Amino acid sequence: MKIFAGVSALALIAGVGLISISPLADARAQEAGPDVAATEDATYTIPTIVKISGIQWFIRMEEGVERFAEETGHNAYQVGPANADAQLQVRIVEDEIAKGVDAITIVPFSPEAVEPVLAKAMEQGITVVSHEASAIENAVYDIEAFRNAAYGEHLMEALAQCMGGQGQYAVFVGGLTSKSHNEWVDAAIAYQEANYPDMELVGSKNETFDDQQQAYAKTQELLRAYPDVRGFQGSASTDVAGIGLALEQRGMEDDTCVMGTSLPSIASQYLETGAVDMISFWDPAEAAYVMNTVAVMLLNGETIEDGANLGVPGYENVTLEGKVIYGEAWVDVTAENMDQYPF
Repeated sequence: MKIFAGVSALALIAGVGLISISPLADARAQEAGPDVAATEDATYTIPTIVKISGIQWFIRMEEGVERFAEETGHNAYQVGPANADAQLQVRIVEDEIAKGVDAITIVPFSPEAVEPVLAKAMEQGITVVSHEASAIENAVYDIEAFRNAAYGEHLMEALAQCMGGQGQYAVFVGGLTSKSHNEWVDAAIAYQEANYPDMELVGSKNETFDDQQQAYAKTQELLRAYPDVRGFQGSASTDVAGIGLALEQRGMEDDTCVMGTSLPSIASQYLETGAVDMISFWDPAEAAYVMNTVAVMLLNGETIEDGANLGVPGYENVTLEGKVIYGEAWVDVTAENMDQYPF
């Protein structure tokens, strides 16, 4: 029997960096005259490059990009590979560099894989702002919705509450190179070991490549190898849906606990049946809007200060830590409140 009790949490935030004004923007400003160089009246071209196109998380993110373009007049748009493949994403960055864009905002599938091509972009005067890549080197700022360790601990606390602090559990990540996913999971495991010694992690990190079918298959494999596993923590937005489907097919909805990052548009049917107990997330549309906002500020010669209000829910009082900008932007959703989040 599930004894999950809702868990509330706060998230903190951080980042500082240098300012980069692209040659394309500078050329436009010089044509207009020296008195208007790098002003807020300039129009910039800014692609947002995501891990993978076509899944609900990044469909929602594109809504934020499109809203930013409509409200500001900048040429902001979103592109991404058809598959979760680091090298495909690198090629897209290369293409955008070749177009002479003013800035690039990016959600890297593998931060390590894109470092060289982002270095190339910055050498050519293109401003780079990233998301979900807190240790990235070749970006002016990285935007994080919250501190990753705190979020991972929060998910584990919710899972432990649901499991009564005992039993076997498994963890899922979209990619073994996905920095944020692994930070969440690593923090969750450490938190469990320190606070819930009667819980036991089974297997290693299950890599799903942001694919619901992969999460489904991994869950089936786990249940065959560890028939007593009762807890599941997902990281990619599609993980909990794949896990929930596998549990539904086995009639295990009432005997298991599933927590993870997702969206109501992906997980609502499993929240309704109880195959998924809670999802947590930050709004990717707002994250996209913040990335583009910061990119334009940098192009206009502005800086980000600790405590700044970036004008987006969850990012009204940011904290800076190095080059990372942390917001306070996660929410918890269960069957009881999912109707409040229609995306």
